[in-house]
Amino acid sequence: MLHTEAILLFLAFAGQDDSLDGKDLSVEIRNGNQQAFRTFYDRHYPGLYRFMVSRGMSHDEAADLVQNAFVMIWERRSDIDEKKSLRAFLFQIAYSRMLNHITYQSKFTGDAAPDVQTGEIGETDSERDLNYSELLGRIRKVIAAMPEKRATVFELCFMKQFTYKETAEALGVSQKTVENHMALAFRNLRSELIKIYGDELPGKE
Repeated sequence: MLHTEAILLFLAFAGQDDSLDGKDLSVEIRNGNQQAFRTFYDRHYPGLYRFMVSRGMSHDEAADLVQNAFVMIWERRSDIDEKKSLRAFLFQIAYSRMLNHITYQSKFTGDAAPDVQTGEIGETDSERDLNYSELLGRIRKVIAAMPEKRATVFELCFMKQFTYKETAEALGVSQKTVENHMALAFRNLRSELIKIYGDELPGKE
């Protein structure tokens, strides 16, 4: 089961306007353009660093985690898919590394790993499951309020993990249509989640 924070993180950054990234920038990075990568780095380092600190990382830990996430983007640039948000991918990498770091450190301290949502010890499994169920319920309410085709596309791609190509084939539409529906669906979700979670939503400026 995905952690509640992971879902919020993905929705937050996948749902933002990708005009700052742009497919052209992703393509340039994939092709090894260092200036394009520098542009991407300068745009997203501050926000990712603040996110790490807000989740209980020290300034040095946050800086290391952020740097390592960018390094991985560069090292794996040949795998970049310009149809997907490079920013969301960056934050997913950093988040996963943060969890690994917390788990690793807890082995040496003998303490329980702090909860990444609050930076504190103590969320029980039942509380975590409750938070997850509540979030999933809210997501489903937003989906229910979407236009029918958009809701169907989002259910298949996000909830059932169909690829865009598989969804397009299943619905008899173009892959571009699926991409457009997903972009709009993410914006719907981000807008509604900001109303619910406010400043607690990852990536909210």
